[in-house]
Amino acid sequence: MEGKIIVVTSGKGGVGKTTATSSIGAALALEGNRVAIVDMDIGLRNLDVVMGLENRIVFNIVDVVQQRCKIEQAAIRDRRIDNLFLIPASQSDNKDVLTTSGVERVAKELRKQFDYVIMDSPAGIERGFENSIIGASEALVVCTPDVSAVRDADRVIGILYSRSLTPKLIVNRIEPARVRRGEMLSHEDVMEVLSIELAGLVPMDDKVLISSNTGTPLVLQNDSKAGQAFRRIARRINGEENVPFEVPTDKTNMWSKIGKTFGLRQ
Repeated sequence: MEGKIIVVTSGKGGVGKTTATSSIGAALALEGNRVAIVDMDIGLRNLDVVMGLENRIVFNIVDVVQQRCKIEQAAIRDRRIDNLFLIPASQSDNKDVLTTSGVERVAKELRKQFDYVIMDSPAGIERGFENSIIGASEALVVCTPDVSAVRDADRVIGILYSRSLTPKLIVNRIEPARVRRGEMLSHEDVMEVLSIELAGLVPMDDKVLISSNTGTPLVLQNDSKAGQAFRRIARRINGEENVPFEVPTDKTNMWSKIGKTFGLRQ
């Protein structure tokens, strides 16, 4: 049985798409799947740094597409999570070096070798986006609760539908206090405008910055609320039914408040 190719995209940059890609890929591997994360942001690669694998790059996705190496030569194995691999982007080429036929050929081969292939698409709707969706069977759109991100995500969603892809939505960086004050859209507002199925809700989390700077998988941090949210998203993708949608909240329970009052360790 061939694996699935899932493209992770967004209408604009800066919405946490790369973090979502690496976290979902890592979480799917933790569920026992063989997973390849492919950085399709040619010229501006970031996934290798986020995953802490930047010092181990020999070949990249351009080398694979242009048949200068095999997939297994370019795929960097993550030593912390079994069956998780990264195929990095090229930092010295531009998006025009990838041909449609070349990407299609590699996509077919990737489906044979992996249970899940997570394609990290560049933001926007240009050539890099088109290359990323070739061969994809599913799509995840990452959007933050602000008007400009929602507007741009809506345009991407329309293009995905036109390519026979039915996208699902990840609402990222939700801040409950700002939602209550009316400074940020609620996830219900975003869902109402975009009108697509929800994949998950992810809260704002300081652990994300630490994870990116240290190359430590967010989903391995038990105290990361965002990491827990991405693990739930991965479980849904993996076919697990009845995984609850937890709406981010900043409320603390009674025992937590008592602990803070008396200086108790949590």
